[in-house]
Amino acid sequence: MISVAEQNADPVAFLAELEARAERVETPCGEGTMVWRIWGEGSPLVLAHGAQGSWTHWVRNLERLSRRHRLIVADLPGHGQSAMPETQDHEGISKALAQGLDEIFGSEGLPVDLCGFSFGGVALAHLAALYPHVVRRLVIVGCGGLDTPIGHPRLGRVSGLVGEERRAALKANLLGLMLHHPDSADDLAIHMLLPTAKAARLNASQLVLPDRLAKILPRVRVPVDAIWGELDLPHPDPAAQEAVLRAIQPETIFKVIEGAGHWAMYERPEPFEAALEEILATPLRTMPG
Repeated sequence: MISVAEQNADPVAFLAELEARAERVETPCGEGTMVWRIWGEGSPLVLAHGAQGSWTHWVRNLERLSRRHRLIVADLPGHGQSAMPETQDHEGISKALAQGLDEIFGSEGLPVDLCGFSFGGVALAHLAALYPHVVRRLVIVGCGGLDTPIGHPRLGRVSGLVGEERRAALKANLLGLMLHHPDSADDLAIHMLLPTAKAARLNASQLVLPDRLAKILPRVRVPVDAIWGELDLPHPDPAAQEAVLRAIQPETIFKVIEGAGHWAMYERPEPFEAALEEILATPLRTMPG
């Protein structure tokens, strides 16, 4: 496994090598295609990134998780290398996701486990409600849309800056939204920040806030469990998030990753993965109705 020091020494080479090992699949999406990357063998697990992100939101987790799972990692519609959805709403996004999963797995391979970070969790919850045949279990990570108090991200100007001044601004923005500890905003995270944001064409905020997740979850008929960073800035107070989720599904498993900010799986990858594996190993709950 490539060490964190090696990842930071040459982020371009690290990402290229990691992507080269993936199987690339394209499925219908609007007037173009949705791009999926697949690593590993084992029980299938679909991963969806957050707003203004791409598959690289999971970059710190792919090598370890792929030892136990066949990872199917999306560039969500309107993000990364995927086309815009047919309609710029959850119906359009869910249609592209469902078509893609139907094509990748076929009817005999569904349903499967899904894990979505931030906006990706909200998107997958809508998928579970609209296309229940594709989803076995849903794990959400640091999601908005629960109508709970929102934190106050600290984002500054980057355009026009160069050199160390630009790097310092990018680092500050990562710490003002995604990460908590200064050491976590490393060269790899800084390298990935602007390219993924610039590639995102879909306005995700209107598809999340204030309560899009809370409204759709009662229609989801599979177990929904959650993982939260203890120090999540945009969606703080894990206990408040847990309370909303348990009001909808009382047996929800809710894991808190100590010392992690919003991007918990990047900042504390091994505790995050342990929490995720523990959830996935839990027998499925029988849902009422």
